[in-house]
Amino acid sequence: QVQLVESGGGLVQAGGSLRLSCAASGGTFNRYVMGWFRQAPGKEREFVAAISWNWSGDKTYYSDSAKGRFTISRDNAKMTVSLQMNSLKPEDTAVYYCAADHYVITFSRDREYAYWGQGTQVTVSS
Repeated sequence: QVQLVESGGGLVQAGGSLRLSCAASGGTFNRYVMGWFRQAPGKEREFVAAISWNWSGDKTYYSDSAKGRFTISRDNAKMTVSLQMNSLKPEDTAVYYCAADHYVITFSRDREYAYWGQGTQVTVSS
């Protein structure tokens, strides 16, 4: 069983930055695919970024809205995954969730992730 706890959310002005962290416990962290999703009020949960493991090095995946502004990274020794968010926009306002699974085919599909954190609120003011 894997437990995920997010932190780092908060209120920031447009153009600012935030760094979200997700601490994992249980399981073999370095073998997990880790993802970030978000859900804004009245909207469906959407994919933000994911990072997989590979013998030749981690691979990262981003939504179009995150590409160029957000960076996902992982620290296997600390069992954490981070999401550095720069140039934030009001439309980035949402609850951000960390997710994990051993095996993911489509990184952007939330149903493929078995483990989820409780979420952390990110609010970007204009």
